[in-house]
Amino acid sequence: MTEYLHIYHEADISSLVTERENERKFWQSLTFLDTNSATLQALKDAAAFGIKYVLIGVNEDIGPRANCGQGGATLGWQAFLKRFLNLPCNQFLDPKNVLLLGEIVCDDLQTASADLCNTHPDQLVQLRDLCAEIDQRVNDILSLIFSAGLEPIIIGGGHNNCFGILQALHRVSGKSCNAINFDPHADFRAIEGRHSGNGFNYAYQRNMLNDYHVVGLHEQKNNKAIIDALHKAQFTYTSYQDILVTRRATLTQAITTGLKRFNDDKPLGIEVDVDSISGMPVSAFTNCGFSTNDAEHFVSLSAEQRSVAYLHLCEAAPANHPQGLAQGMIEAGQVLSGLVCSYLSSRARVEQ
Repeated sequence: MTEYLHIYHEADISSLVTERENERKFWQSLTFLDTNSATLQALKDAAAFGIKYVLIGVNEDIGPRANCGQGGATLGWQAFLKRFLNLPCNQFLDPKNVLLLGEIVCDDLQTASADLCNTHPDQLVQLRDLCAEIDQRVNDILSLIFSAGLEPIIIGGGHNNCFGILQALHRVSGKSCNAINFDPHADFRAIEGRHSGNGFNYAYQRNMLNDYHVVGLHEQKNNKAIIDALHKAQFTYTSYQDILVTRRATLTQAITTGLKRFNDDKPLGIEVDVDSISGMPVSAFTNCGFSTNDAEHFVSLSAEQRSVAYLHLCEAAPANHPQGLAQGMIEAGQVLSGLVCSYLSSRARVEQ
């Protein structure tokens, strides 16, 4: 089950971190996994010693490409690490209860997908088959984390990975799950082979998704069949147009509407597709989106729920920044780090 898990040691991040006199940085406070024990036991031991949250990366862009979209979502995790690890510990936040686990290995699948073109039907099928292989790897690794009673923070890759995460949560909890998603897309496309646009529908069809609410759904970025499928499932959304165009609802009201739907006895997943954020370097770039602090507010408010089981941040694609990769790494790292800090801060208030 751990064949496709690259467990990090301090040497894995040495090229990413810096030191400063009289300042303790996040990387000096968080924890690495003890590899002297089997992975599940080591995770349980970490939980027993006070670890609550687990950072795990997924470096793939097969899901977005299998959805007939662009690649580039392979570097979100690295952008996040370079920024997050070098933040200063202080009175507001100190990640001493966070474990930096590592990344789910996708290099072999990325290599296999490198020459596949999503405009050729037979190659599109191959991309979707590879996406299904990622599902299994995500399911296996996340099952270990959930089994240890820990909350994963999953960063990188496409939104296809919501399915593997929900599979794992359902597998371990024995319950169908709730999800709230900050996203212009419902990701409820047809059951047509796995890709980044249908993960929540696949979870629903397999009785893994109990209830679902989308905040910021864009009325021009979802086809009729998607909206019909959401209605048939009795799932809900508050549109981008309702919040930012007609102003029929505030962002806080839109989030609260979704959260009030959910029963506390079902585990809750917090999902953020960062292509909801205007100007963010992503798989599907937009200028018609929300601000970074809107996304931080979504995460902060959602994370106040006691039933929260995970945070998933996906679709960051630094190489797609209009000013190039270097600027994309800086901006993606800032946004992803801000979202994770919002989550950790909010969860700390729940623990008090």
